[in-house]
Amino acid sequence: MSATQLDQPISVGELTFPPRPKRSIGSRLLSIALIIVFGLAVWSMIALHLNPVTFIDGRDNAIDFLRRTVPFTFPDFTDLAGMIIQTLAIVVLATVLGLIISFPVALLAASNTSPHPAVRLVMRAAIVAFRSTPEFVIAMLLVQMFGLGGTPGVLALGLGSVGFMAKLFADAIEEVDAGPTEAFRAAGATKLQQIMGSVLAQVRPTLIATTLHAFDINLRGSVLLGFVGIAGIGMNISAALDSLNYPRGMGLTLVLLVMCLAAEIISTLIRRSILGRQQRASTSSGSRWLAVLTGHRTPRGWITGTARSSGAAAVRTRTTGSYSITEPWTPARIRRTAGTVLVFAIIVASIFGAGFEVVGFTEGVQSAWKAIRLYFPPTTAGQFPSIVVGLIETAQMGLAGTLFGLILAIPLGLLSANNVVRNGYVSGFFRLLVVTIRAVPGIIVGIVFVVITGLGATAGALALGVHAIGFFSKIIADSLEDVDIRVQDAVRTSGASASQVFFTATFRQVMPALAAHTMHQLDTNVRGATSMGVIGAGGIGFLMSDATRVLQYSLVTSCLIGVVALVLCSEGLAVWTRQTVK
Repeated sequence: MSATQLDQPISVGELTFPPRPKRSIGSRLLSIALIIVFGLAVWSMIALHLNPVTFIDGRDNAIDFLRRTVPFTFPDFTDLAGMIIQTLAIVVLATVLGLIISFPVALLAASNTSPHPAVRLVMRAAIVAFRSTPEFVIAMLLVQMFGLGGTPGVLALGLGSVGFMAKLFADAIEEVDAGPTEAFRAAGATKLQQIMGSVLAQVRPTLIATTLHAFDINLRGSVLLGFVGIAGIGMNISAALDSLNYPRGMGLTLVLLVMCLAAEIISTLIRRSILGRQQRASTSSGSRWLAVLTGHRTPRGWITGTARSSGAAAVRTRTTGSYSITEPWTPARIRRTAGTVLVFAIIVASIFGAGFEVVGFTEGVQSAWKAIRLYFPPTTAGQFPSIVVGLIETAQMGLAGTLFGLILAIPLGLLSANNVVRNGYVSGFFRLLVVTIRAVPGIIVGIVFVVITGLGATAGALALGVHAIGFFSKIIADSLEDVDIRVQDAVRTSGASASQVFFTATFRQVMPALAAHTMHQLDTNVRGATSMGVIGAGGIGFLMSDATRVLQYSLVTSCLIGVVALVLCSEGLAVWTRQTVK
């Protein structure tokens, strides 16, 4: 037997490690930019007095507000039902309008479906313009054209959804698999047939999920438009608060909160059903009931080839014995067909429930140019310094609100993650709390803080921060639950404590996504800060609202130009961050 000689083990001192990968120049520049943004956010929180002293000083106002508000009062059931129906009808039609406009725009803006690079550039610019224009500015213009009622509400919310929906649609279209499209092209299909048979089939889940999300956003945004004369429950809330009838205003706000919460839950269930997602606790009775309710089961006996002989025979044609390419009427197909019919029925009913008037719409279109001319040419009306101050204040509100929301969201997100908190009841409770916070319209939170802290940017920043808590908490919880556990196990086996595992293996994996989502929320908060001016919560929106009241529409246009420039800066930073941390 021959002996095998082993090499002498290498001592620890002779180990050589590979060099640390060099960071790109873009990554280094982004780090510097994020540090600067963080410093500006801290400065904004200090300048706007986002600290415990502000809440202590406003405690008397808060107590007085509660005394004047509780108990809530509600209108008659008939009146309340009419408000709810009209609001839902306006939101449904607005979401459908946004979908109808957004999908063609997305096709022209996507690189793989656009007919020409110039067309793609124009459509991308149009998407940015739609996203940069505050909804209340669109609503004020439409109120001048169509008057008060449901018509300007449908158009304002619908046009306001185009930027958000078209961007997501275009991104989804650019990521589709090119194989099916090439197969259609090789078979002689036209461009339209390629889009309908390949592109639309692949992005259909994204279309549905994004549309449902847009419905949630439009429902929360409907209350803001009520303050500029758009019909629905938001206008009744505005009228109640203007008359200092706080019990009625807060009562209607509670109704709207329940509507938003119900819409959030229902849309989430529908999205999970369509996208084929199962709840993590699949063994619980509630999860089994949810699976039965949503009916997400792969139909056997058609296409899959896994059916039993009796199921396969049912799909054969009686004459030739060959398989049919037409889907049989399985329970899944029946549910889809019934759902489609229900959606169309809701849309038709919404046309009547929203108070949409064809005659008024025609007259408004005819007077459109007359209303638009009021906004041009843009002038500063001697208030250029006020415009600059308003833009700086708006940026401060967005920065301070984002940092404030992130600080409060970190513990909520940790407590909502089921791999951090092992008790399912505790994580479930905080998950429900996060959903509730997300369902609260930001404008309502702003009204409450205006009462507590007074008029100004402080109330707006606090409202933006509270509204951002729901988004950040959900992102943190989802990111923590999706981390690679192998990294955690590797650190744990080296003898690390639980806290060391969390900070070195768990939270470190979350940081890139959290940085990207933070910049996205900053972009959202800068847009939202403009709308806070409608309720007196400071920023450039307050100046725009005052200019509208005194009919200085050209000044509104000048302010809008500054808002677009500010939003482009925040969006550019968000896009840069997302591309770098991929």
